[in-house]
Amino acid sequence: MKGVIFNLLEEAVSIEHGPDTWTDLIDAANIDGAFTSLGSYPDETMLALVDTAAAATGETPANVLRWFGEAAMPLLAERYGVFFEGHRGARSFILSVNEIIHPEVRKLYSGAGCPHFQFSTATDGDLIIGYQSPRRLCALAEGFIRGAASFYGERVTISHLACMLEDSPLCRIRVRWDG
Repeated sequence: MKGVIFNLLEEAVSIEHGPDTWTDLIDAANIDGAFTSLGSYPDETMLALVDTAAAATGETPANVLRWFGEAAMPLLAERYGVFFEGHRGARSFILSVNEIIHPEVRKLYSGAGCPHFQFSTATDGDLIIGYQSPRRLCALAEGFIRGAASFYGERVTISHLACMLEDSPLCRIRVRWDG
């Protein structure tokens, strides 16, 4: 996993809970906390941080990942505003992930293992997202979706139709725009 993700997590934790909380999290997870944005780190390092945060807060690891995805979106917009330009809403932004955002991520961060998304529209207009990644961090994807909606001043209802964590070959996430 690229260091930029760890940098975003550090910033999100520090903003919401203070910089000492990040240090405490690193210590409790028993990991080295020096992450460079261009560096690559084992996925297990992120999972250790998430599991440790979950144990400390009484939340599930999935809820910690959802929180992180949502909290990271404004930080991403601040750092990579060009990805957000030209989109009037979260739907357009989300649909740009495979063709615009992830190719640019791969240019900026050599070796980045980005997930792949498939998109379709349900008969009622809801967006159906297929998510595939060997990391199986669909909860993080859900958090990013909520964060994107919030960034564009929208509200969404997200439901998980199928999940890789429950032996499905991919996750299927339904996104309904409220109001």
